[in-house]
Amino acid sequence: MKKISRRSFLKIFGTGAAATAVTLTGCKNAQEQAAADDYEHQVEPPKGKMTYRTNPNGNEKVSLLGYGMMRLPYVGGAEKDENSEIDQEQVNHLVDYALEHGVNYYDTSPVYCQGKSETATGTALHRHPRNSYYVATKLSNFDEATWSREESMKMYHNSFKNLQVDYIDYYLLHAIGMGGMDALNGRYIDNGMLDFLVEERKAGRIRNLGFSYHGEIEVFDYLLSQHDKYHWDFVQIELNYLDWDYANEINERNTDARYLYGELQKRHIPAVIMEPLLGGRLANVPQYIVKEMKQRNPDHSVASWAFRYAGTPDGVLTVLSGMTYMEHLKDNLLNYCPLKPVSKEETAFLYEMARHLVKMETIPCNDCKYCMPCPYGIDIPAIFVHYNKCKNEGTLPVDRQDPQYRKYRRQYLIGLDRVVPRERQPDHCIQCGQCEQHCPQNIKIPRELAKIDEFIESLKNPHQDITSTKL
Repeated sequence: MKKISRRSFLKIFGTGAAATAVTLTGCKNAQEQAAADDYEHQVEPPKGKMTYRTNPNGNEKVSLLGYGMMRLPYVGGAEKDENSEIDQEQVNHLVDYALEHGVNYYDTSPVYCQGKSETATGTALHRHPRNSYYVATKLSNFDEATWSREESMKMYHNSFKNLQVDYIDYYLLHAIGMGGMDALNGRYIDNGMLDFLVEERKAGRIRNLGFSYHGEIEVFDYLLSQHDKYHWDFVQIELNYLDWDYANEINERNTDARYLYGELQKRHIPAVIMEPLLGGRLANVPQYIVKEMKQRNPDHSVASWAFRYAGTPDGVLTVLSGMTYMEHLKDNLLNYCPLKPVSKEETAFLYEMARHLVKMETIPCNDCKYCMPCPYGIDIPAIFVHYNKCKNEGTLPVDRQDPQYRKYRRQYLIGLDRVVPRERQPDHCIQCGQCEQHCPQNIKIPRELAKIDEFIESLKNPHQDITSTKL
């Protein structure tokens, strides 16, 4: 079998959840309608009310809401293939609105949006004074072909060109931990790139140097142990009310945010937060949790609970959100203009909701698409998103004695065909395992695809026993 390269992956990395979300709204269910209702009476966010945090390195005032440029809008509304074009006019409009309301932190990467994000971000920001925004980008040399000093340097210098800047405010080693210490050494140490980046910071071409973390905890711990040598200005971690105590319980290879944040606090390193919504999972919680949240705060969205939680800790510098649509941007601005920190009572409530979510046993997929492309064309994230959606809604057809079983069975199969073409469904998986090594959530992807395939076959064949498949 021909092994697909990470270079091919980089061409499509960063495809947002927006395409899946748009597809799923073709026929709104109760959960999706509730999400739409959140925005129906949305008020205009106030100007001049943004909450800012101070970066101790230079005392920069950074907006608590950061714009993640990973899920940008496309011409026609959704990305269809690698030839899809980003809707630059819409990106400009979103960035203009964000800047008007105080958002000054913009996070991108050479590999987001099929390699188009940096250029789109640079085009939008270059229209504004350089001192009105901070731009963050990364050395995203995932593919072993880009580990060489020559290729890594090329990626570094291209970022300046694409972003149209002569200095970068926040520069990151991208997703350290994936591949363990071997990958860290190959990507940044053995080729001298980390030492080079430290020198670039001294020269002023990088203002703040840090890293984002996914994967093996030994890499995170090692880099923090080298803080006296490298003087990390910030670190980007995944933090939300589910991952605070349950990241490791959801997957034993993940690390709880309580530990990650605590280690940064010990060293007084500011935290940049990613995945406050867990790829949208915390905006699409089961209906009984929605009702609980609405009873406590009827005027705010379900997502607002997660954003307020992520922004409350003092050590958080900014919270990143990939905002494809104006409704998402306005909702997040309402959360941070200004921030109303979660109270102790609200925090206890969220932790109780987290305990319920852990028991749901959904697949911990954030729809980040690090696992893509599959060499056999399987749409792994869309399969998992559809499964989790039905699981959260309580419409997964697992009990044949349930009076609603036939209805739920039909909905699951028709819904799957609607969002995932037949040739991209899990029955085409050959268990090669290429996807698993790239998953930041450490999901055993081939195993989960096999379980879902068995489940689908049981739905198609009413005589097949489904009790052997744990769902």
